Amino acid sequence: MAIAVRNLTKRFGTFQAVGGVSFEVPAGELVALLGPSGSGKSTILRIIAGLEPADSGDVEITGEDASNLSTQQRGVGFVFQHYALFRHMTIRQNVAFGLQVQKPRPPASEIKARVEELLELVQLLVHADRYPSQLSGGQRQRVALARALATRPKVLLLDEPFGALDAKVRDELRTWLRRLHDEVHVTSLFVTHDQQEAFEVADQVIVLNKGKVEQMGPPQELYEHPATPFVTEFLGSVNVLRAETVLGMELGDEVPLPLDVANSNDNSAVYVRPHDFEITRQSNGRPAWSARIRKLIPLGGLVRLDLTLLDGTTLNVQLTRERCLQLALVDGEDIYVSPKDWKVFHESKRFVENYVI
Repeated sequence: MAIAVRNLTKRFGTFQAVGGVSFEVPAGELVALLGPSGSGKSTILRIIAGLEPADSGDVEITGEDASNLSTQQRGVGFVFQHYALFRHMTIRQNVAFGLQVQKPRPPASEIKARVEELLELVQLLVHADRYPSQLSGGQRQRVALARALATRPKVLLLDEPFGALDAKVRDELRTWLRRLHDEVHVTSLFVTHDQQEAFEVADQVIVLNKGKVEQMGPPQELYEHPATPFVTEFLGSVNVLRAETVLGMELGDEVPLPLDVANSNDNSAVYVRPHDFEITRQSNGRPAWSARIRKLIPLGGLVRLDLTLLDGTTLNVQLTRERCLQLALVDGEDIYVSPKDWKVFHESKRFVENYVI
C-alpha cells in the first residue's frame, strides 16, 4: 500500500478530531476523504503530511514507517486550498522552487526541463513568465499542483483543492484532475466535503464522521449500499420516515414493508431517495399513498416535486422532465406516490438493508 494509516488519534484540548482511524490507499489510486466540517479529514491529511503530530497511531508511506519523519523526509507533495504560491515569483519560479531547495540540488538544466515538462502537462507553459496575480483561480491551482509534482513525490495530498473556486471552474478542474491522474499515476489522497466531487474524481471514497470512518469503498458501492444512516443521508438527498409512521399511515393501501420491519420495536427508519418513487394519477391497484403537489420546481432535465401526504408528512420526489410533461402535473393537484426502492435502518442491529419492489 502506498499509504497506510493505523489507529490514528488526535485531540485538540477536549475535542477529539480523529478517533482511532485506520485505512489504506493502494498504489496509483486517487482516493477521497469525504465528510462534513469537523469530521477530521483535513487533520488526517496534515498528520500524513507531517504537518500535524498525531497523539497516537502510525503512518506508513510506501511501506516505510513515516510516523517520526519530517515533512521533507516523507516525500509527499501537498496542495493547499488557497494555492500558497509565492506572489513575488513567476509561475516558472514557483514550480522550480521545490527543486531548487532540494538536497542534493539537481543541475540547472534538469530543473529547467522538469519545470517545462510540468507546465506543459498542466497547460500553462505559455504563461510561464507571468505572476500568480495575473492568472485565474483555476490556473493558479494548476500551478500549485505542478509545484507539488515537481519533486516527484511518493504520494500527493490535496486539501480541498477546489474549495476556493466558483462552481463552473470546479467542474472543469475535477475533469482535468482525473485526466491528469490517469497520465501520471501518482498515488493521491484528497480532502473534500462535496459528495459529487468525490464521486466524479475518486477511485475509492472514505466517508468520515466525527473523527471516525463510517464506510469506505468505490463510489457506486457506497451510494447503492450505504452501511449507516449517516452515509445514507450524507451521500445525496433522501426522505427519512420512521417505520412506525409508515405503517401507521391510514392512506388507503399501505406500501408493504418486510415483516422484520413491520414487527420491529426498535424505531427502525425507512430511507427513500427522491428518484426512487413512482408517481401515477391512479393507484392502479398497487400499494400507494395519496399526496398533494405543493410545488413543482424545474431543475433542468429534472423536476422536483414537493409533496404532502394526508397526515402532513412531506416528501421530496424527483422525476425526469419528460415524465413530468407526460403526466401533465400541476401545483395543487392530488396524485399517488409509491416507493420503488428503499433502505431500512434497524436501530438495534445497527445496519441498513435494501428492499426493491
